[in-house]
Amino acid sequence: SSSSGDEALRDKRARILSRGLPKQKPIEGVKQVVVVASGKGGVGKSTTAVNIALALAANDSTKEVGLLDADIYGPSIPKMMNLKGNPELTPKNLMRPLKNYGIACMSMGFLIEETAPVVWRGLMVMSAVEKLLRQVDWGQLDYLVIDMPPGTGDVQLSVSQNIPIAGAVIVSTPQDVALLDARKGAEMFRKVHVPVLGLVQNMSVFQCPKCKHETHIFGADGVRDLARALGLDILGDIPLHVNIRETCDSGQPVVISQPQSDA
Repeated sequence: SSSSGDEALRDKRARILSRGLPKQKPIEGVKQVVVVASGKGGVGKSTTAVNIALALAANDSTKEVGLLDADIYGPSIPKMMNLKGNPELTPKNLMRPLKNYGIACMSMGFLIEETAPVVWRGLMVMSAVEKLLRQVDWGQLDYLVIDMPPGTGDVQLSVSQNIPIAGAVIVSTPQDVALLDARKGAEMFRKVHVPVLGLVQNMSVFQCPKCKHETHIFGADGVRDLARALGLDILGDIPLHVNIRETCDSGQPVVISQPQSDA
């Protein structure tokens, strides 16, 4: 019958397509991988990733947490985590992560000069991502937080298809142009079957330090509206606060340096 013929054709097509996809292989020693992503750059994704990693460790001192900076062109984790230097190599030729605040960190920023631009084509970037994923001795980690580059390109696809991911957190400001890209990010993860844990609304409100008046500089509740439209959770609102920016710039993220603060 024609329906069984159609089914056989669909099965054959699915088999051919699946051949081209990489087999997902866990990172040795890592139990759960959480990726922090954004559609647009400059929405505070790295700041959020750093503080999520530190918060996971602070919430349960028995958990081992790692942080991988997958932003090859603009690595910011070394500065935010106050780390410098080159990773040592193990006898098996694996890189040892650098550690601060109890978090094991790996970044392209440890492998190049601080001011050197990465002027690479796609294949070189993919090779670097593969090395950061597979040639690092993480030891035993309960959580590995991956700070993804902005967008929905090669790196995001490669990471999503090569390793099993427990979930993705998407960071956006309430601004319309950021929301357009955040939606694309959420849809990309759905396409590659990565669960989206929820959205973080960053820079949600600015409070004047003198008069305490609150201003929604980037608009109000845009991320909440997007979450409702996509059927996703809002994981939290982060205010636009000078302390959050200053602490990360100085390599002492707010979760470590001001754990009791409102921010």
